[in-house]
Amino acid sequence: MKHPVTPDRRYFVVKGKLWRLSDPDLEPREKARLVKELMDARRAVKAAKGVGDRDAELEAHRRVDEAKRRLGERGPVWWDDGAPDFNRHLVKNSPYADWYSKQRSDCSSKRRA
Repeated sequence: MKHPVTPDRRYFVVKGKLWRLSDPDLEPREKARLVKELMDARRAVKAAKGVGDRDAELEAHRRVDEAKRRLGERGPVWWDDGAPDFNRHLVKNSPYADWYSKQRSDCSSKRRA
């Protein structure tokens, strides 16, 4: 079980924490462009940290945040059914707790087989 995705396809789970997926309604070319911007910004964060340039690091973090918001991974939710946002919440403290528990036990069973 690498990174399970919730049944409603809104989140994936890493180390027991929910992370919001990108808006599935983004056009593929637009999503690819935004992902490239995100990765460029993340590389800029690393480079700025490497040389100790705090101003450049802050600007790069701002670019990361902007790209993630445009992807729908932060900011207002992209779904319209009124469901609350559980981004960055522990899955065990969310409505997905039972689903995740079953995923983990299914994964453990497959490893033992």
